[in-house]
Amino acid sequence: QVHLVDSGGDSVQSGGSLRLSCVASGYSFSSGCMGWFRQAPGKGREWVAFFNSDGSTGYADSVQGRFTTSQDNAKNTLYLQMNSLKPEDTAMYYCVAAARSLSWWARRLPTQYPYWGQGTQVTVSS
Repeated sequence: QVHLVDSGGDSVQSGGSLRLSCVASGYSFSSGCMGWFRQAPGKGREWVAFFNSDGSTGYADSVQGRFTTSQDNAKNTLYLQMNSLKPEDTAMYYCVAAARSLSWWARRLPTQYPYWGQGTQVTVSS
């Protein structure tokens, strides 16, 4: 059974940095796709980034150039490095995983990921 545990969220000031971690158990990093979504109060889930098993990554326009996602296979961990944080980045962040390979467009859809972490809160103050 796949289990994802998110951590690393905190309260920071605008311009600051955070690194989120997602430890995966029961999941093979050699196949499938992982990623990050976020949800702000009163809003729907927003795709942030993906990391595919072939090493390819993708980012939403709103975080491109500021966020970077990476994997450490030895630690079964997915990371999201967030720099130059803005108040509009404030949200609950969720790690996600799909055991099968996803098409380029499908990687951005929350319905394509059956496994979700419990979420970690990021709050950015101005």
